[in-house]
Amino acid sequence: MNLLNKENILAANDLPLECLTIPEWGGDVMVRTMTGADRDAFEASLIGKEGRMENVRARLVSLTLCDANGVRLFTDAEVAALGNKSAKALDRVFTIAQRINGIGTDAVDTAKKV
Repeated sequence: MNLLNKENILAANDLPLECLTIPEWGGDVMVRTMTGADRDAFEASLIGKEGRMENVRARLVSLTLCDANGVRLFTDAEVAALGNKSAKALDRVFTIAQRINGIGTDAVDTAKKV
């Protein structure tokens, strides 16, 4: 058994990155695994004031697009601007972000019920 202590857990590099080509944007992007806090913020932001999902692709993409060091490229204030980009390009990133973060239709449906 390999029993971990808090230093081991906090030092673990558990936020892998994945590179993805986005032809619509003319290059490659890095997509990161979200932190627990980012995941909670994403799930809390899913439902708009009228009870419908709002800009879900741009919200997830903004939390997961990053530089080579894993630092987010977009802030929460830039989600609307990102949402005005190509749906096809956003879907490419969204699909990878869902996969590496363990987010799927079931997870989104669960968050909607909360």
